[in-house]
Amino acid sequence: MNVSGEQIRELLEGLKKSENEKEISPKYFYDERGSQLFDKITRLPEYYPTDTEIDIMRSNIDEIVELIGPKASIIEFGAGSSVKVRILLENLRELAAFVPVDISEDHLLAAAEEMRKEFPDVPIHPVAADFTKPFDLPSPEVTPIRNIVFFPGSTIGNFTEDDALELLKVMHHEAGEGGALLIGVDLQKDPKIIEDAYNDSQGVTAEFNRNMLRHLNREFGADFDVSSFKHDARYDEDEGRVVLRLISEKRQAVNIGGEEVTIAKNEGILTEYSHKYTLEGFAAMAAAAGFRVEKVWTDPERLFSVQFLVRD
Repeated sequence: MNVSGEQIRELLEGLKKSENEKEISPKYFYDERGSQLFDKITRLPEYYPTDTEIDIMRSNIDEIVELIGPKASIIEFGAGSSVKVRILLENLRELAAFVPVDISEDHLLAAAEEMRKEFPDVPIHPVAADFTKPFDLPSPEVTPIRNIVFFPGSTIGNFTEDDALELLKVMHHEAGEGGALLIGVDLQKDPKIIEDAYNDSQGVTAEFNRNMLRHLNREFGADFDVSSFKHDARYDEDEGRVVLRLISEKRQAVNIGGEEVTIAKNEGILTEYSHKYTLEGFAAMAAAAGFRVEKVWTDPERLFSVQFLVRD
């Protein structure tokens, strides 16, 4: 990874905030080890979102296929292991193209090559881009009837309300006229279910959180004492979001990019929010971005939702 001056400045800006307001962007979770740990998290018994979303998609795939229609282009924002998109690719008719989009080019191209072997009849056109900003779509040989943006996993919940709205506006733009959005949205529920999902008994989420610092030590030349940080994840019911932090168990001075940052004992560094929505609240935000909710599917316990949104 080539570290830019802008990345260093962004990182330092977050870490120089006043006590207990320090933050590191969650994008630094995902080095190779971080991706492996997150895959492990999705298989933990406490972590309900992944299996629940997959079950919802499989149980309702006929209706999802009918709403999408033939000759669509599926544009997956933040394409990872592409487990969920396989459910679509296995069932959609006359697919015009699959366009996985991710900022990590090496991982993206490797994943796309594997998908080509699995789906030789599907035109696959990977795009390396920061999907939070508008990007150029490829031109497949078969002109799609419509674009369907696919954003599973409730990753939308990792963005602040303002940033989530801006991202939905980008999706509205990329979907184009007649396009739609198929998105996973985690729902508000019993706080214990939520907190257990982020404080698993095996400590995998804690290791995933701390691995962010190992990533920064390796790629940015930082010198965080990783072992002196403890994982902290709490659900703020008033705000409807999980707050993930790393708490320093000692006072330490960290060097990054030739500058020193002091972290006090018991000071927390915000690493991620995970917002949980009501159906009404998400519909209102989607409407502000130009989308109308056409269909919502949930599991029987209403833990999670998969939603189909069309451009107004």
